[in-house]
Amino acid sequence: MIKFTPILLAVLYGFVMYRFSVWRTSRELDANSTELADPILKVLTDRMAQALDIERIKVHIYEIEPVNGLAAPDGRIFITRGFFNKYRKGEVTSEEMASVIAHELGHVALGHSKRRMIDFSGQNAMRTALAMVLGRFLPGIGPWVAGLLMRLVAARLSRNDEFEADAYASALLVKAGIGTEPQKSLFTKLEKLTGARGASTPAWMLSHPKSPQRIAAIEANEAKWQA
Repeated sequence: MIKFTPILLAVLYGFVMYRFSVWRTSRELDANSTELADPILKVLTDRMAQALDIERIKVHIYEIEPVNGLAAPDGRIFITRGFFNKYRKGEVTSEEMASVIAHELGHVALGHSKRRMIDFSGQNAMRTALAMVLGRFLPGIGPWVAGLLMRLVAARLSRNDEFEADAYASALLVKAGIGTEPQKSLFTKLEKLTGARGASTPAWMLSHPKSPQRIAAIEANEAKWQA
């Protein structure tokens, strides 16, 4: 039993971290968000709601500057103030914003939001357990190796989720009569909008696929649907 104690402690740590992360995320979002009230975007979200056969799609503005969208574990959809400001300045079209909302809806519908939180906590537990084991054989660098391995696992899982959410968004946008062009056009300007500097980072280290890969995947889905 003693030999399994570090692993059990790591699992318990992961569970505690999961519960704490959910609580902290909900508290932060509650304190720093308001419901989106934009008449143009409402027309588009109403079209998507009709395509999904639901009454409405509720979207919130999260009061932070980085350009991003967010699907919370409780199913709420958020657009950051920084992203909304880009839209208000005309740097992002209403249809492109609708594609972001559709993408975040995909994360919720496919269970990514909750799973990511669980994965994050599980990976922390695995990192702790692996660091304990590797530390015995690789003194000094064991924890670093454990962290790198978990980072690679997390990046791969995240990229898969992004491709799946993109596909969901494409299908929804087509069904709502908006189409996939706004989705693809947004990806062409995403690095500039976000100020991302990951162009030189290997794809297998990134948590999100690179824009050309995402556009290619969308076009592959379109070709498949039209066949």
